[in-house]
Amino acid sequence: MYKIMIVEDDPKLAGLLQSHIERYGNDAIIVEDFDHVLEQFQEIKPHIVLLDVNLPSFDGYYWCRQIRSISTCPIIFISARNGTPDQLRALENGADDYITKPFAYDIVIAKIHSQLRRVYGDYAAASAERTVEKDGLILYPERMELILEDRTSVLTKKETILLETLLSRSPRLVTRETILEKLWDDTFVDDNTLSVNINRVRKRLAELGIENALETIRGSGYRLQTVWKR
Repeated sequence: MYKIMIVEDDPKLAGLLQSHIERYGNDAIIVEDFDHVLEQFQEIKPHIVLLDVNLPSFDGYYWCRQIRSISTCPIIFISARNGTPDQLRALENGADDYITKPFAYDIVIAKIHSQLRRVYGDYAAASAERTVEKDGLILYPERMELILEDRTSVLTKKETILLETLLSRSPRLVTRETILEKLWDDTFVDDNTLSVNINRVRKRLAELGIENALETIRGSGYRLQTVWKR
């Protein structure tokens, strides 16, 4: 069973989409809090998102960018906006497909199944998923998740890159210069920006019950100690 998250502020349309999706044995979850779409995405962990453009507070383009910052999950826009600029904007913001309203529900189902086959099924890449593991702590860079036993922390792209760098070198020191090169290439970044990203990684580790693992080596860089090892 796959999970499809429906972000549509027309309750009648959302209900009809849910009904059609569930006829095919999949689970459809309707979002009702449009101010916290990303938090619900992280909680639901859907395989596909159906996303309207016109939403309260923030539009679908905004939420598409937010989801793309932490996930490569397929996103299909469903919108009454049928102009070429709107469809291009959706694709440029990270969408995988765009369906204009009114639509035939069979088309929506067919496009959902197409994405499921492409990403998770018959047409998915056959290569094994890449992981970075250290004493039971497992990073999945392609899905941007960090797992320890039965706990999972969902990461942003920069958090994923930073943790991969630290994990792959643990318990060796990772210099500040190495981290800056990995995260920002040649872009100038001040110390405060780097500290913010380090603190975010500490919070992700804390979500897994890991405290005091990321050590600051003053004037040099950072070191990830395997304090979670048992």
